[in-house]
Parts: sequence; C-alpha cells; structure tokens
Amino acid sequence: MPQSQVKFIAADMDGTLLDEHSQLNPEFFEIFEKLYDKKITFAAASGRQYYSLIDMFASVKDRMMFIAENGTMVMHLGKELYSCEIDTPSVKEIIKSARQIDGTYVVLCGKQSAYIETEDQHALDEIKKYYHRCQYVSDLLAVDDEFIKVAILNFDGSEELIYPSFSEQFGESHQVVVSAKIWLDVMNKHASKGAAIKHLQNTLGFTFEQTMSFGDYLNDFEMLKESYHSYAMANAHPRIKEVARFSAPSNVEAGVLTTIKEKVLKA
Repeated sequence: MPQSQVKFIAADMDGTLLDEHSQLNPEFFEIFEKLYDKKITFAAASGRQYYSLIDMFASVKDRMMFIAENGTMVMHLGKELYSCEIDTPSVKEIIKSARQIDGTYVVLCGKQSAYIETEDQHALDEIKKYYHRCQYVSDLLAVDDEFIKVAILNFDGSEELIYPSFSEQFGESHQVVVSAKIWLDVMNKHASKGAAIKHLQNTLGFTFEQTMSFGDYLNDFEMLKESYHSYAMANAHPRIKEVARFSAPSNVEAGVLTTIKEKVLKA
C-alpha cells in the first residue's frame, strides 16, 4: 500500500513522539508544516488531557487534531468532534475501588477539568505532567462534570498491582487499559484511540488505507489496528510490536519524525 496516499497521521505522545525527557523535538513543527501543505491531517493521540496537549502544540493548535484522554475526546478548532463518556455511578465505584489499593492516586477526568484529592507532592509532580487543568477537591465522589476517564497512578506499577483486580472487577463493563508503567485508565467500554480514529474515518472521509499511526504502549493497541500504516516504536511493549504492521526507530531516535520524512514526505 503506497504511503504517498496517507491522509491522516496519529501519533501517541509519551514514549512515541516525545523523547526520553518528555520533550517535543523542535523539528516537529517544520514537518507539521510540510504535512499541512500536503493536506495531511496530523493528530496527537494521547492519554494526556486536551488542555495539556494544546499547551504543548500552542503555535499550531488551530490546525491540529487532538485525540485526548486515550480517545475519549476528540477536539479540532476548539470544537468537540467526538466524545465517549462514562456514567457517574460507574465512576464512583471505580474511585471507591481504587481507594482500597495502597499507594494509589486517582485522577478523575472530566470535560471541563481533571480533579484530584491528593496533596502528595510526588504524585502531584507526576499528575501535572499530563493534566494542565487540574483542581483539588476534598472528595472526588462529589464532583459534578461530564466524565470521560478515571486515571489511576501507582508508582510501584499499574500492570502488576492494579490491572489484575480492575480487569476482573470492571473489564466486562468498561475499557481497562494499562497506559504506562505506572498509569492505568478506566473508560467507557467502547472508548479507545482506535474507536476515535474509526469515527473520524467515517465522518471526515479518509480510509483505513490512508491512515498512519505510531504507538508504544497498550493503550495504542486499537489505534494501530485501525491504521493500515501501523508503526510500533523500537521501544514498544511486546504486544504492540505484535499488532503493528511496521516498525519505527525508538522515541529517543525521533522515530516518528524519521519515518514520516522517509515514508510520507519523500513519497
């Protein structure tokens, strides 16, 4: 399938587009302009909050697509194109369960803001990397918003310590995904980056064969399945390497930008 026909590119952020210091390579903006001139849409597809993403891409935010909060919200030109909410009773059950696990911190992700009830500085430093609009509340169970995700942080490892029990308790009714080594997300059963991309394919008119995506972790699984030109980073989780059709150099080597230059812009 010729990569010159690509019309839509989605890239995960942490471990994928960003380097090992969670920094964006300055060359991104030059490449973005070339893609824009070719009428190729570029989307940041991340577990990060929308408000965090637009801060990072401030100079081009009015021309980018944002697949935020692991696909539960898609924004373009400041307008919501798609969202996948999680009902309040479920949110409360998830919060109560997370509170029972030692060393666990909860981020309640609403459309208007993220909400936390911890004042632990170590946790706050980690949370603020991904949630730039974040409010402290005394009780997460009392928050009023439209909820799209519950993110759970455990510095000892989310895949080992949270996923087994949460998958058993909520896996049938919700999407439970390990989004990073110390993060786990619980969302609507039908929510994923892949579902968001499928919606965009159906509504914006580009095809599976015209879609390119890059990912490194388990929350990228569905996105890669919805893209013909699916790339696993060299540093990717083994399951991501299994599902991706192609491979890209690691995030430390600016693998996303290198691949776009070689496979799309030279084509």
